[in-house]
Amino acid sequence: MRTVHAKPGEREKKWFVVDAEDEVLGRLASRIALVLRGKHTPAFTPHVDTGDFVVVVNAEKIRLTGAKREAKMYWRHTGYVGGIEGVSAGRMLDTHPERVIYHAVRGMLPHNRLGRQMLKKLKIHVGSEHPHAAQKPVPLEWKKQ
Repeated sequence: MRTVHAKPGEREKKWFVVDAEDEVLGRLASRIALVLRGKHTPAFTPHVDTGDFVVVVNAEKIRLTGAKREAKMYWRHTGYVGGIEGVSAGRMLDTHPERVIYHAVRGMLPHNRLGRQMLKKLKIHVGSEHPHAAQKPVPLEWKKQ
């Protein structure tokens, strides 16, 4: 048998829509990362972007388990001495809920140029409406536990 390696642009990208309502953040992010990376297809090649587009709706209705709403912190640095700033997950969910999903998925993708390219295929929207109807996204189904 010969090993088949996918080539860039060889596979047509599909569009999936995911409803984040009452989904646990980590479980949802891992499933989204798997689809963005292309591991759900038989043509998966680690060094080529074989993944599909994912549209996430209802980002504000994501669920955090345990005390993560108060205890989980998102840190950033301004670039100045002593300029570290932290925001709790609860506050970020109240102000920018799409960023919570973005950070979770980003941490599950490769930390290189390929990962950044994959992350551009993630479209997150607050509310149930999205502007990607022309691409005819199909619902991404998986077993809920």
